[in-house]
Amino acid sequence: MSELGKIEPFKRISVLGAGAWGTALALNAVRAGRDVVLWGRNAENLQMIGENRQLPAYLPDITFDHPLETTTDLTEAADADCILLVAPAQSTHKIAEDISFFVKRGTPVVLAAKGLEKGSQRMMSEVLSDYLPQAEAAVLSGPSFAADVARGLPTAVTIAAGSLPLAERLCASLSNASFRPYASTDLIGVQLGGALKNVLAIACGIVVGKQLGASAHAALMTRGFAEMQRLALKAGARPDTLMGLSGFGDVALSCSNALSRNFSFGFALGEGRDLSELMAPGAKLSEGAFTARVACQLAEKYGVEMPIAQAVADVLDRKDSIDEAVARLMSRPLRPESDHH
Repeated sequence: MSELGKIEPFKRISVLGAGAWGTALALNAVRAGRDVVLWGRNAENLQMIGENRQLPAYLPDITFDHPLETTTDLTEAADADCILLVAPAQSTHKIAEDISFFVKRGTPVVLAAKGLEKGSQRMMSEVLSDYLPQAEAAVLSGPSFAADVARGLPTAVTIAAGSLPLAERLCASLSNASFRPYASTDLIGVQLGGALKNVLAIACGIVVGKQLGASAHAALMTRGFAEMQRLALKAGARPDTLMGLSGFGDVALSCSNALSRNFSFGFALGEGRDLSELMAPGAKLSEGAFTARVACQLAEKYGVEMPIAQAVADVLDRKDSIDEAVARLMSRPLRPESDHH
């Protein structure tokens, strides 16, 4: 691998999406010395960012250490050397379509959503290739909370691209004293790791919220991670990717921490909160709630078993109660632990 310090970084970076994660990544890019513009639709939030260096709606109690240039003009934001597309997975296609006329050929577009598209069952890089074929798709994923990155706390992630030189250049463009990206060319593994761990995080949240015990939590994380590996490997991922930051690392963070939106969503379900309330407009986004059924469809396509993902999907589709889903998992036929038997 090249020495990242000798690679010329991208100079002008635009970040599309001024929520918690987009704002945190924009701040991080400024810390890395880049010329950054942050695009969003909510003018009031952008004004708070620009004038007060705060975003109380998404990042409460944090005052940013650098000013951020903001805009509501998508044409202006699309005029950049590199674009970070930080929209929810189900909205990625819409923003990609909106900027398709303005993005220059060969511009890297780094996808930061951890999800799979409902209906089409596509990864975000596949969505991008349909709506923005002239762009170079890349993916940023790994164990990272927006609040930690916004505060400048030490964080490590994976950035995957179709070629190693591009992945390394993206790493060089976003790296700073508190943010360490690792380059990869495994777009499939990095995306599936990030998307599937959200489903597992919901399951773990349910177990903790329902007070099923630490033993159940540990067993679920372990078996759920095995499910993730089975599907990702069948889909073409590399084994080492799933053991890395965007796989095991993200599972370790998101499946045991209340700051994880997916874990918190599952925790609320486990406590008995109503699903319709948690999925209502304005509620905190849980990407895993949209990905669960898609994961099961992919598992069927590739001929792999994912009973934990299936249990989560059945609960979210109101086919099973949590108690019924747990009983179904515990009564599955006994089998060897390793898939190699």
